[in-house]
Amino acid sequence: MTGDAASEGGAPEWLTNLAAAAATMDVPRYVQPPASGGRPSAVLILFGESAEGPDLLYIQRSAGLRKHPGQPAFPGGSIDDGDDGPVAAALREAAEETGLEPSGVDVLAVLPELYIFRSGFRVTPVMAWWREPSEVHPVDIGEVAAVERIPLAALADPRYRFMLRGPSGHLGPAFSIGRMLIWGFTAVLTDRLLALGGWERPWDVTVTRELPVA
Repeated sequence: MTGDAASEGGAPEWLTNLAAAAATMDVPRYVQPPASGGRPSAVLILFGESAEGPDLLYIQRSAGLRKHPGQPAFPGGSIDDGDDGPVAAALREAAEETGLEPSGVDVLAVLPELYIFRSGFRVTPVMAWWREPSEVHPVDIGEVAAVERIPLAALADPRYRFMLRGPSGHLGPAFSIGRMLIWGFTAVLTDRLLALGGWERPWDVTVTRELPVA
């Protein structure tokens, strides 16, 4: 799973191959954007490398937020007028939420736009390599309750995978790792990246759970 080592500080080959595949991936029907409407936003899908192998950066939103309270997510948010597109927005939001240093991040690909029907956000995922990892933490606990680097090996482990029924009644993939219950849009995207990257392991899709009541 660790793949080829990064050369001269560049992204490892397994990740550049994944970025190329993800940039042209098929968008599931239930997250396809409508012809018009929705608020443009961007998220940063940041791959790093630690002693436990490749990992992904997640945040857990604070429980008091109006939209997506308490829900794990990739760092990100709305694209502001002052942003130079989704890449700039994803990096800015990630820095504001986690304190990461954008200069240590190499952007590899901009993925197809997706849509979150519950909140009306049109989301552009930005995939990147954490060339020079920096310390991360919740910058504003009113918005972000936790910041976690989760190993891909854990995300691919069948013991932590199941189907979860969300507020709308829709069943979707989910992951329960440590303090993080990853579900909804973020879990769908994580699930898709595991499959595209060749990390997905057989897991029991008949195991279903209900979303815990806040």
